[in-house]
Amino acid sequence: MVHRKHRLELNLYKGERIITFTICSKNKTKCFTDKLLIDKLIEILKESLTKYNCNNLAYVFMPDHIHLVIEGCSESSDAWKAIVLFKQKAGFLLKKHNNEWELEKSFFDHIHRKQEDLKKHVFYVLNNPVRKQLIKEWQDYEFKGSLDYNLNEMLFSFL
Repeated sequence: MVHRKHRLELNLYKGERIITFTICSKNKTKCFTDKLLIDKLIEILKESLTKYNCNNLAYVFMPDHIHLVIEGCSESSDAWKAIVLFKQKAGFLLKKHNNEWELEKSFFDHIHRKQEDLKKHVFYVLNNPVRKQLIKEWQDYEFKGSLDYNLNEMLFSFL
């Protein structure tokens, strides 16, 4: 059996790139439902992205996973390092909050190449709670947002 490499070359995560990351809880544990915990995770996300010169176009904290659309702001940006730092600190916080909670060891990612691809993924991220029947309209979901952009302005600029 041939085992495919799971990750792209690390240099592809550097620079002015836009990447969607999905981070899952271990065993699909519903650990992202508490507003105070999510507020702390958002602070960790801000710190991690700032350290590696990245912005956040959109995020959604689903009960058992997180979607993040990250944008490198300059040639010195490193989305890989930002996500690894976020994941490490988030994992420590989850363990502290509830000793049973963990994040999956790996995560999923997608490097965007076209503007229409980006539009599709931002809408996918924001509509995830609707597809999971948690709410009827993406705007009603509490645990979504953008750290660096106005979501409505950003989405209308895509049209």
